[in-house]
Amino acid sequence: MQTHYLVCYDIADEGRLARVHRYLKGVGVPMQYSVFLCSWTWSQYQEALSHLVELIDPQADDVRLYPLPSGHSIASIGSGDRTPEGAMVMLP
Repeated sequence: MQTHYLVCYDIADEGRLARVHRYLKGVGVPMQYSVFLCSWTWSQYQEALSHLVELIDPQADDVRLYPLPSGHSIASIGSGDRTPEGAMVMLP
């Protein structure tokens, strides 16, 4: 069973920032500049968490993974909608 996670980050170093951003682009959908929507099984979540720990400096950076309830849609208002063209975000 997959769970949706909102992954948000604040990375102090440009190199680490680029690595975290590049990694999350491969496993999730960018929603805003430092916010991704990811859909993972428990083992994928554990793997992502382990990988993110390797990419950041826990003394300087902040990464948060928030589980989202299923069965809800996501509303976006304003110019901040960064959903890729042609993509629709729906949570089962």
